[in-house]
Amino acid sequence: MPIASAFDEAALRKKIASLLIVGFRGEQVTPDDWIMKAIAEQGLGGVILFDRDQITGGTRNIISPPQVTALVKTLADAAPGRKLLVSIDQEGGQIARLSPRNGFPATRSAAEIGAINSPDVTREWAAGIAGMVASIGANVNFTPVVDLASNPDNPAIARLERSFSDNPDVVVECATEEVRQHRERGVRTSIKHFPGFGSATGNTDFEVVDISDTWQRSDLVPFQRLIANGSTDMVMVAHFLNRQLDPSKPVSLSKAVVTGLLRGELGWDGVVVTDDMQAVAIKSFGDRDEAVALAFEAGVDLLTMCNQETYDPNVVEATVNHVVALVKSGRLTEAQLDRSVARVDALRPPR
Repeated sequence: MPIASAFDEAALRKKIASLLIVGFRGEQVTPDDWIMKAIAEQGLGGVILFDRDQITGGTRNIISPPQVTALVKTLADAAPGRKLLVSIDQEGGQIARLSPRNGFPATRSAAEIGAINSPDVTREWAAGIAGMVASIGANVNFTPVVDLASNPDNPAIARLERSFSDNPDVVVECATEEVRQHRERGVRTSIKHFPGFGSATGNTDFEVVDISDTWQRSDLVPFQRLIANGSTDMVMVAHFLNRQLDPSKPVSLSKAVVTGLLRGELGWDGVVVTDDMQAVAIKSFGDRDEAVALAFEAGVDLLTMCNQETYDPNVVEATVNHVVALVKSGRLTEAQLDRSVARVDALRPPR
């Protein structure tokens, strides 16, 4: 395969960078900071905000409403002519980057809302969360969790009250309203964690998790119904092993799961985004470069790199270099990346 010209490679590099969402340190940023250069010069597609830094234990991006609103504006202004995806995990309850610790209202958990199971209560709760995210200028909220709370001892889902219910009807009703309220405020959402994480006994952020013996086809029901009723902007794929679906690869890196099950059987043709590609479950599987290659081969569009398990200011440059090499070698095609770029661009709110 002939090597692309310098002009073509420059365009290819920006396409690849547009398919990355990256975490960074800083309550304020300047044009000289690496994250600003990645946005302005490399074409980085998005960022993800955190209140705490997992490595240092200190604050990361959020200390007050005025501060984080100014930060988001600075980041967004570095992407002239396109809409930067500014993302956050604002689920409610314990999983809330915007919280009373940094000047935002407290929010109830999804489990509390599902237990009440009142359309009016759900609407008010979802509107509050969506309004909070929109108020700082963020435009992506990685919520709702639509995993069924099938294992009450699940340390990543049920114990943190992240699931609405073990009843798929309750999950779908609450999630549909939450997506609606976000859309009304110009915020995109992502249903997660495909293909269903509720039966797990571990947390993929910190360990390898295998749910082959506990996962059931019924875990797919909320995803299937939310895709069918139009209440889906993105689908986030998780990093656990499920040998019922793929004998060797984590589901996020599995073509059988992403292309076969999600895109084929469930009919989803929109954006597929990964959970954190630096999570322990992925690092334990193999090196980052191979995981990136497998994710794109599987049919994923958007890679999330939170820079929380490890902090790498060179992550954009290194990932882009690797994917360019994959295209040059013929392992990935530019046409495949173009399809992902088109999906992600269609997701971006208007500038």
